[in-house]
Amino acid sequence: MNPLKHVAIIMDGNGRWGLKNKKSRNAGHKEGLNTVEKIIKTSIKNKIKYLTLYAFSTENWKRPKKEINFLFDLLENFLVNRIDELHEKNIKLKIIGVKNFSTKLNKLLNYSEKKTIKNTKLQINLALNYGSKFELINAFKSLNKNKENINEKNLSKYLQTNNIPDPDLLIRTGNTKRLSNFLLWQLAYSEIFFEKKLWPEFSEKDYNRIIKKFKNIKRNYGNI
Repeated sequence: MNPLKHVAIIMDGNGRWGLKNKKSRNAGHKEGLNTVEKIIKTSIKNKIKYLTLYAFSTENWKRPKKEINFLFDLLENFLVNRIDELHEKNIKLKIIGVKNFSTKLNKLLNYSEKKTIKNTKLQINLALNYGSKFELINAFKSLNKNKENINEKNLSKYLQTNNIPDPDLLIRTGNTKRLSNFLLWQLAYSEIFFEKKLWPEFSEKDYNRIIKKFKNIKRNYGNI
């Protein structure tokens, strides 16, 4: 049985689900938040220590402004109303990405990280305004600035996932088979599962099924 410490998820399909079922992309984003809560609970039940969620990429700024504003309002409301609950459940929140949002949201993100920093049951890495190519370029710039040798160990310490183990498992919902500039370095040896279901349709049963399959995969890491 493979140990499972870190799961990364590309939560794809919210907008499509919203248009299909509610004639509104925003309704899909709202429904997707319910799935996030279910996956957090199931991760804890499976004793997973790290859960990385791709919430907003550097490319997502191309979306309509109304949709972007709705997404950030949804995040603000979630943090205001649920951060105390996450803290009580011993859950740590860490943001990966560049925090260049509104002053209000930046303060709220910083407050949430600081409040939960010592929690140990589950660490949720929320990828916001995150792009892996940008992350890697900055890491190489830091290596050059500090005149350090280019090797895996030195590069890894300048990534935004420093001190976080690489994902064992990546799940992408939404019937799309690509990585979309997400954790390109960190996913080098992750097992990848592409799911047809849109994110709001993804259930605890689906998650547990993938976890079970992962635990029984023979992982060779280049060996035979």
